[in-house]
Amino acid sequence: MSICSRRIAIRAARVLPCLAGRPSGNRAQPKYYVLATRSFSGSTSRRALRVNGIEDDNGPLDKPVKGEDGLAPRPDHEHAVISAFDLFSIGVGPSSSHTVGPMRAGKIFITDLTELGLLDKVRTVKIALYGSLAATGKGHHTPQAILLGLEGSDPETIDTGTISSRYNDILTNKTLMLGGKHRIVYDMDRDMLWRWDQVLKTHPNGMRFSVFGDDGDLLATNEYYSVGGGFVVNEKTKVDENLFYKGVDKHKVDPARLTQQGDASSQPIEEHPPFIFHSGDSLLALTKKHNMTIAQIVYDNERHFFSHDDINSKLMRIWAVMDECIRSGVSTTETTLPGRLNLRRRAPLLYRRLMRGFYPGVMQGVAFPAIGGGESPTGFIGSPEEHAESTSSGTPSKQDMASSRPTRVIGSFNHPILPMPPRRTVFPAMDFLSCYAIAVNEVNASGGRIVTSPTNGAAGVIPAVLKYIVEFVSDSPEKSIETFLLTAAAVGMLFKRGSTISAAEGGCQAEVGVACSMAAAGFAACMGASPETVLQAAEIGIEHNLGLTCDPIDGLVQVPCIERNSLGAVKAVTAAQLSMASDGIYRVTLDEAIEAMRLTALDMSVKYKETSLSGLATTVRIPLTVPAC
Repeated sequence: MSICSRRIAIRAARVLPCLAGRPSGNRAQPKYYVLATRSFSGSTSRRALRVNGIEDDNGPLDKPVKGEDGLAPRPDHEHAVISAFDLFSIGVGPSSSHTVGPMRAGKIFITDLTELGLLDKVRTVKIALYGSLAATGKGHHTPQAILLGLEGSDPETIDTGTISSRYNDILTNKTLMLGGKHRIVYDMDRDMLWRWDQVLKTHPNGMRFSVFGDDGDLLATNEYYSVGGGFVVNEKTKVDENLFYKGVDKHKVDPARLTQQGDASSQPIEEHPPFIFHSGDSLLALTKKHNMTIAQIVYDNERHFFSHDDINSKLMRIWAVMDECIRSGVSTTETTLPGRLNLRRRAPLLYRRLMRGFYPGVMQGVAFPAIGGGESPTGFIGSPEEHAESTSSGTPSKQDMASSRPTRVIGSFNHPILPMPPRRTVFPAMDFLSCYAIAVNEVNASGGRIVTSPTNGAAGVIPAVLKYIVEFVSDSPEKSIETFLLTAAAVGMLFKRGSTISAAEGGCQAEVGVACSMAAAGFAACMGASPETVLQAAEIGIEHNLGLTCDPIDGLVQVPCIERNSLGAVKAVTAAQLSMASDGIYRVTLDEAIEAMRLTALDMSVKYKETSLSGLATTVRIPLTVPAC
């Protein structure tokens, strides 16, 4: 039985027997399982589905209802409040939507099969990738993520050092250990279908999992959509389940987190966080009404889910992973990033250059302490001179000889305008800011441990700006970390509700643009700016990233992604400075900028939405050592 011969309407939450024994005239009864929708109360409701031509009791399941602008209407009663720890989650590189989300989807699917007692009956699994997941999935490590998710791994806890070897074992041995305990035959060439030419109607990042038994009959199937930031949704559960799917285990989630429907005035207060906001304006109104900062508003909402100690430890844990990511990026001994681009790592060299100071001769041969790595022991990063090549006889190395040569000046001296001699200018604070951002994204590109903030492709902006504050600005680091992350989270929530944080939907404006906006708000908040000024900083941050395309070369999260994070971090600090200097005078609100981004995303060609079908992805030639297939 071929899955392609069936039109299946999929639902999420649990695998349930559907339509068994239901009268249907002469129609054959389906023998496989589909997924039913979990209601807001947490119970499971069986919705009749269209399977093999059978329509549900509510009529045919056709195209979703859309507004006049072509986008699904967003109800006014759908609020923006989610947990900051849904927005900032720990995962692996290189992509939150193409790596973290698919890994979570694989584990969710296996968890559901296990709960229904179907896992031991599975003999074959088929995986179909659609749209952007298929177009750039290989460069974004999507196959590795899904297969390891099906084996029971989770993005937050997986040992990143074992990912490549485990994936190679699956390919070599053609076996897959479902849930870590049930071995089946798996052939990548046969069992993974790449449908880059087809986009499922709910989201560009679509995937379909199907499992078959001994006789070849379909046992169960489901579709998942990775909507950015590691969130996983299903067509009929876009609102509630995308929150608890980040925790994978749906049974341990507070019921208040299963829905964004309703507001404080229409729902019992115990079912919702105390400060519900829908927009930047409503958030600003809350801060004025209760005389609170944005960080305080978000903190009190978090207290609905977690204790004070939990909130503090979670925030410090997020910062520790961010800080360790920076430390790892600047201290690595690896020289190139994985992939056909053979892109050279720059963060270690940039960091060593900055650590020379303005008097390199004084510091020659001195080891410099590395950036603190959170809970990890602090190591040492040597100065550049330590790594210079030299012989045992003390003969100067090639590097020493090259540095002693006169600097070549380019240009004619027989001209009224004399050429400029080359020189290097160091602006320590800003250069460190860029170095931090590049370090994080080089770790991300190599598949290392990362914090989605709000995505992996833009994961360098927020850690870099926060590190900048901790190192160069703050006299109370812990207070600054809490204020920064909680404020940035509020802005991220507004973008997630009002537009998108997925490059497959909105291009890079949805990733680096949103991260820049969040970081600008966090920076302004740490400078003691008013809530109105904080939101204005966020507006400036996104306004000057509108229309930013996502065209990764060879589908890798490297060019232009890594440098773009550096520029996004610098823009964030500049945006905050501009907002604080504007004295409350501005014309464009954050809500207007978010809506502009939404409309820009709608108008943007699909070629510029993480497909590698245009822009730099097509103009830059990649030398191949083997014939292209």
